[in-house]
Amino acid sequence: MGRKLIIILSIFIIGTKAFCEQNYVVKPVSAVSNTTQTLQVNSSNTNPQNVSPTIPQMISFEKCTNKYNVAVDKLYFLTLASINANNFIIKEIQSKNGYILFNAANREFLASVHRVDNNSAILKIVPADNNYYFPLGILTNIYKYIDLNITTQIDELG
Repeated sequence: MGRKLIIILSIFIIGTKAFCEQNYVVKPVSAVSNTTQTLQVNSSNTNPQNVSPTIPQMISFEKCTNKYNVAVDKLYFLTLASINANNFIIKEIQSKNGYILFNAANREFLASVHRVDNNSAILKIVPADNNYYFPLGILTNIYKYIDLNITTQIDELG
């Protein structure tokens, strides 16, 4: 009983973030094996920031909003171009209210652009079903495209 309690407590201590970047010696539970094993625990494998952008994860609302120092019309067109460039399926466009409904990773998302002042606007990309468990890459790909193309001029065709 005492060994099980010690093992459970040591697993709990290993799981806490305060003890990262240390080595732990783990003794076997059974008396059959007399060898010990050293576990390497560091911040690179315990940090949730290092999760792949293609794996679904809980996304905070703060990551779903991004402020840009650009006019609201230009940000709307950049968002539309970004969604198209990432091969997401555009379902509905409402330019008067500034929103775009699109599908990505078999889910619906709503991208909306709001004016802060004449020279800045906010882009919000939220899941339509209000379930914030989705791949972070959807947001980062759109933001990266906008960041890369923010200095390009928008030309009127026709």
